[in-house]
Amino acid sequence: MTEKQYNEMVSLHADNVFRFVVKNIRHTEDARDIVQTVYEKLWVNRDKVDPIKAKSWLFTVAYNGLIDHLRKSNRITYSEELPEEGTNSNYGKKVLQEQLHAALSHLNEVQRSLVLLKDYEGYSYEEIGQITGLHESQVKVYLHRARLKLRNLLVSTEQVFE
Repeated sequence: MTEKQYNEMVSLHADNVFRFVVKNIRHTEDARDIVQTVYEKLWVNRDKVDPIKAKSWLFTVAYNGLIDHLRKSNRITYSEELPEEGTNSNYGKKVLQEQLHAALSHLNEVQRSLVLLKDYEGYSYEEIGQITGLHESQVKVYLHRARLKLRNLLVSTEQVFE
């Protein structure tokens, strides 16, 4: 991979990788550190990474980095939240986003990552399998279970009566 191709990978995928990581760990500074490490590893391994497969490689390294981070931090709850955007006209949207983030936080890291990779990033089952190291059938099963859990969390009786 040339320097130009590396720079293209940064400009094309940095925002998506950051969004994937920050939605998993919900801490902006740690997410920036993980993404920085991902691109540092890409630079070090630029001769070994095929530019055609660089996006998948980036998300694989990011996934492994966030899993390592979660294991090291022992699921410490941070007081810093992501900055909220919008006005009162977006109040309903904000409430729904908060409920979705709360429901996502109840999933284990594998389930949460699968939901984010499939539903937020739009990866295929095969690509997710390559990123996470799971078989395609495992991805489908785990994703199905995660979505069922999300549905149960979002449509619980407490949510209906609020």
